[in-house]
Amino acid sequence: MTYNFDPDRWYDNELAVLERAFREGRLDEAAVDKQKERLMHRYDDMVARLDGTYRMPKA
Repeated sequence: MTYNFDPDRWYDNELAVLERAFREGRLDEAAVDKQKERLMHRYDDMVARLDGTYRMPKA
């Protein structure tokens, strides 16, 4: 099966949204920390469901 999805890029994009919201004052530091924790859990769950074929082998 071919994946057309990059979980690392997804995480980076989601994290950028949180950081922008913080910079713009839409979220305070506590809210950002809580959302980052939730985001990391979502990322970990997502990666655990993938079979790993999207990763390049280490040289």
